[in-house]
Amino acid sequence: QVQLVESGGGSAQSGGSLRLSCAAYGNTYISYCMGWFRQAPGKKREGVAWGDSAGITSLADSVKGRFTVSRDNAKNTLYLQMNGLKLEDTAMYYCAAGPLNCDVYYTGASALTYWGQGTQVTVSS
Repeated sequence: QVQLVESGGGSAQSGGSLRLSCAAYGNTYISYCMGWFRQAPGKKREGVAWGDSAGITSLADSVKGRFTVSRDNAKNTLYLQMNGLKLEDTAMYYCAAGPLNCDVYYTGASALTYWGQGTQVTVSS
């Protein structure tokens, strides 16, 4: 099993920055893939960024050029650096993890097994 602890959420001005962190505790084999998702009120959950232990990362098209995802395997932590924040980035952000390569998750072939509690990101003008 693995526990996911999210941090870094908060409020920011449009154009500002926030950094989200997701730390995995427990069997790190289960968290080979870690990802960030978000869900705004009235909208479906959206995958934002992914990173696996092999160093392969990916970003959703909606955040490319603004967000950066990185993973520190020594700390079992996935980071999401969010720059150039927009109002549309406002959402609850969730961290998730699973034992397979991330591509099987973001393609929808499999569901991520573990989820964090979520951290709120609010962007204002």
